[in-house]
Amino acid sequence: MLENDNYEKFKKDVLALAKIDLNAYKEKQMRRRINTLITKNGIKTYDAYVALIRKDKEKFEQFINFLTINVSEFYRNPEQWKILEGEVFPELIKKFGRSLKIWSAACSTGDEPYSLVMALSRQVPLANIRVIATDIDKQVLDTARMGLYNEKSIAAVPEDLKKKYFTKVGNSWQISEEIKKRVEFKEHDLLKDVYPSGCHLIVCRNVVIYFTEEAKDKIYQKFHRSLAQGGVLFIGSTEQIMNYRELGFDRKKSFFFEKK
Repeated sequence: MLENDNYEKFKKDVLALAKIDLNAYKEKQMRRRINTLITKNGIKTYDAYVALIRKDKEKFEQFINFLTINVSEFYRNPEQWKILEGEVFPELIKKFGRSLKIWSAACSTGDEPYSLVMALSRQVPLANIRVIATDIDKQVLDTARMGLYNEKSIAAVPEDLKKKYFTKVGNSWQISEEIKKRVEFKEHDLLKDVYPSGCHLIVCRNVVIYFTEEAKDKIYQKFHRSLAQGGVLFIGSTEQIMNYRELGFDRKKSFFFEKK
């Protein structure tokens, strides 16, 4: 336990300093993670830690990076990607044409938006593909733009796409420029920033589990407004939207929801 344990004040300080509202996160889980980081930095109070991240840019970036949960890999849960490729993409193309507006929300290190481009490239020309990819964490966006991944990250990439779009560099794999060009990375906070509009597909997976029920509902409502009529929201295998009907969605498959 930290000395002068005033977590309420700390939350206000973080909101003022980083514009991140810790009230939206499950407190027990988030507090435990933050306390671990503070202790690791050899600091004993929240106030002293706030003073540190206020004056030390590197420690500030470390804090933001630590808050962001980055568990990322290409084609995560491959069976869901099969549904996306076999059913969802063809239906969306039929409905909206070949230039789909796709948003990868909380995209982490870029594995997901790049997977989306590769998967869709089997059905439409690369020139037609544009994915908006957003995350709250500057550092992971820089990693994403670099496009260098380890063997484990790309393990689930289909062999034909791996051959076509990756080059081995030492022990890592570099994704090709032609895939990179199709993704636009931007900083974005799901809790407070304006959402893109007229999206045909929104992919947001294994992120909202870290939010409170109230924050989740707000995010899903905003996703609903962001989608074009008949657009689809694709969520993660760890998530459920129990009240999807109230939020204005129809359930297509277990992790795919269509805007009614």
